[in-house]
Amino acid sequence: MRVIEGVSLSLTRGHFCGLIGPNGCGKSTLLRLLSGVLSPSEGTVFLEGQPLRDIEPRARARRIGYVPQQQSRVFPFTALELVLTGRSPYTSRFRFETGRDVDIAMEALESVGATHLAKRPITELSGGEQQMVVVARALAQRASLLLLDEPAAALDLKHRAQLLGALQRLREERELTVLVVTHELQMLDASFEYLLAMRGGRLVAEGPSQDVLNEKTLSEIYEDPGVRAHRVEGRTFVWSEG
Repeated sequence: MRVIEGVSLSLTRGHFCGLIGPNGCGKSTLLRLLSGVLSPSEGTVFLEGQPLRDIEPRARARRIGYVPQQQSRVFPFTALELVLTGRSPYTSRFRFETGRDVDIAMEALESVGATHLAKRPITELSGGEQQMVVVARALAQRASLLLLDEPAAALDLKHRAQLLGALQRLREERELTVLVVTHELQMLDASFEYLLAMRGGRLVAEGPSQDVLNEKTLSEIYEDPGVRAHRVEGRTFVWSEG
């Protein structure tokens, strides 16, 4: 059984993109394919014109940062130690992190408002705090493409806004390309300039946020005729009347 079929898309460098769709439609699988965690049974994933399968894993990790939806936390590393693992693509097997690596890791923590967590064991942090640290680890990779699978799911409103603000700022400063899987339709207008929508393992809609966030398109994506979308002062509010 194929989870994804017939998907063809391209991400424009420097764009902030959202990936939406109902549960089980293949969004997380698509991110794993784009990150190189999974290899497609057919077709090819290209990174800046080069087949992803031809890029050595460490070189790939310097160009793609990936934050999966769920990760286990077994060892009590401190938050800083976990973020420093994001520097591993730049260090040899027998070399410890340099002072510059530590500076980059602390800068990544600062970007997501988590410097106060640096010395705390990751196993003692809340789910939202852990998520901020994991995003910081991906930022410490200094990759040009960032793939995030529901990064704001465990965050409160303050930290969600802080995370999105950090990603927007880094996108502008580094020309970072960002693709985020999200169910938070309310936040898409303010942050995302382009949306991809999946249903049943296929890409069924794409375009600027305001072109995708409408009742007709959303009703088809979520197979829910009760979806309502109302646009006010440049923001689209979405709900279902069931």
